[in-house]
Amino acid sequence: MNVQIEGLIKRAYSAFNARDIDTALSAFHPEVEWPKAFEGGYVSGYEEVRKYWTRQWTEIDPNVKPIGFIERTNGTVEVSVLQKVKDLNGDVVFDGVVKHIITIQDNLFRRMDIELE
Repeated sequence: MNVQIEGLIKRAYSAFNARDIDTALSAFHPEVEWPKAFEGGYVSGYEEVRKYWTRQWTEIDPNVKPIGFIERTNGTVEVSVLQKVKDLNGDVVFDGVVKHIITIQDNLFRRMDIELE
């Protein structure tokens, strides 16, 4: 696993958990495709991701912690993620491991897909 890419991923997840959108987006390709996890479909580009996250955080409180990294033969990176999602009252909606499949382009996140364990 490329140490630079692993560091990029960890920084992006840490920034997401801190709700630091600008730092998280600095790890993303300008044409990033990001999944709308609880809704289906994708958003594309910095502003669409920013709008999606900002709206998402008014509905749920997600926290994602990368716990494993595997470089797949097709060049994507499989990140095992411990994901805990709470509603705004603090009740747990989801607590488990999911796989985030990240496509890297120009050393930036180009696309992320989700696979349930």
